[in-house]
This record gives sequence, structure tokens and C-alpha cells, in this order.
Amino acid sequence: MTFGKTSALIFSPLILATSAAAETAAAGAHEGAHEGVAPAAQALFHIGPLPVTNSMITSWVVALVLIVAVKLAVGRRPKLVPSRAQAIVENLVQGVLDLISPIVGNRVAPKVFPLLVALFTFILIQNWFGLFPGVGTLYANGKPLIRPGDADMNMTIALAIVTNLAWLYFIVRYTGVKAIIYDWFGNKADRREVPLPIYVFLGIIFFLVGFIEIVSILFRPVSLSFRLYGNMFGGESLIHAMSAICKWGLPIPFYFLELLVGLVQALVFTLLVSIYIGLLTNHGDGEHETHETKSAH
Repeated sequence: MTFGKTSALIFSPLILATSAAAETAAAGAHEGAHEGVAPAAQALFHIGPLPVTNSMITSWVVALVLIVAVKLAVGRRPKLVPSRAQAIVENLVQGVLDLISPIVGNRVAPKVFPLLVALFTFILIQNWFGLFPGVGTLYANGKPLIRPGDADMNMTIALAIVTNLAWLYFIVRYTGVKAIIYDWFGNKADRREVPLPIYVFLGIIFFLVGFIEIVSILFRPVSLSFRLYGNMFGGESLIHAMSAICKWGLPIPFYFLELLVGLVQALVFTLLVSIYIGLLTNHGDGEHETHETKSAH
């Protein structure tokens, strides 16, 4: 809830400051040369009135590679004794499922799993794809042909909007509007344990806190998109700046650092979306399972 907003407020200025410093260093090292990652994506061509940017090309390539790779790894039908490629896919799937189940609840986990595993895999490959040679450095007509997808604010905003729309669907579908309103604005105090004046006072407090909750929810797309964009854009700019200073040896440690940062950012994005969903869908999961067990007996 507030973790995403707070961390964005704390870390975003530091990340953006690092990005600006890296861009300045790159510009100073090779003035007038094509060094560093441009802050905005650039249109390579148009399909009718719609521009196709270099970051869009990267995202399409990554999506196509993922689809083909998974199809080739698993095949038309998964094998009972998995091949090495199928085992990698199955371990990834099981790992993400085991990670999110305690957060969103065992009842809802299978429903939200396709969204979360797709988010994690897509963001991870996008982050690592930016480390490939030629990404952000191959130019045509003064424009980079390929740029990192997650170093484009348009991509991270689109991911944040899609995930928040999916969050809204899941909480309405598996929690219900009445339970959501109670969770945000309802009085959580037990009327049997507190005097009436205190109960009424707490009811007013909980009602006002509900509006703060709404504000924090509205800021979630901002925190999600800026965190991912700031980290990836800053890392890409830093690598280009180090390459401009010395192309041999100096950038290598930063490549390993960005491998770790790319993994962490994909994990953080996925976990935050899981937490947002689980804050509402995980209520009463134990009671639901207990009821089902009693009914079976």
C-alpha cells in the first residue's frame, strides 16, 4: 500500500540524479558523439498516424523471443520426463507460484498467476536485453535503432496502467465491491469490546483514513512506473558513461551490477503488484479453507 509510494518518494530523486550525472559524464567524454541513452524514445517510422519508436521495436522483439522460446522449450505437449529447457520453464513457473501464493492467498493465486509470471518474465528480459551489444549504440539518421524498453517512460507507464487495471478486476472479482468499501472505509473496531463513543470516534477515523488509502492507490501507477524507469534508465546511462571513459575493462563490473538490478527490479515490480492484490484478496483465506474442510467432512 504505502511501501510503493514511500520507496518511490525516497529513491526516485536519487535515481534520477544518478541518471543525470551519468548523462553529463557521457556528454563530456565524447562531445557531439552518440553516447548515452536518450531520455525519450524516438520514432523510426509511422504506421499511418501512429509512430513506431525504437523502444517499441525492442519490446516487440522481446515478446516474440519469449513466445518462441517457451514454445520451443515446452513443445506442443509437456513431457512427463521434462527436457532441460522444459525443466527451466517449469522451475520458473513453480518458483513464481510459490512466491505469490502466501501473498495473494492460495484461493486466488492460480487466477492471478498468469499475470504475475508474465510481468516478471517480460520485465526481466527487457531489463537484461538492454545490456546486449548494439542496444542504444547503433544509429541510423541520427536515431538509435534499438533502445532499452524499460528505459522508456512510455513502457513503464503502460505496464503500470495495465497492472492497476488488472488489480481492479481481481479485487472486484474475488473480493466484491461491498468488502472493498468496508476494507477502505469501514469501522474495524469490535463494537462488543469498546464503548459506543469510542466506537463512533474510531469509525470517523477509519472513514477519513479511507480517503488517504484512495490517494495512495492513485499514486501506485506513478511509483511503479518511475521506480522501474529510473533504475533502468540510470543504469543504462551509467554503463554508456563508463564506456565513453574507457571501453576496455571499466564497464564490466557495471554490467554485472545491472544484471542484479534488472533481476531485483523485475522481482520488486511483481511483488508489489502481488501485495496490492493480496491486501484485499487474502482476507479470510484461512477461514475459507477451514469452511471447505468442514464441508468435506
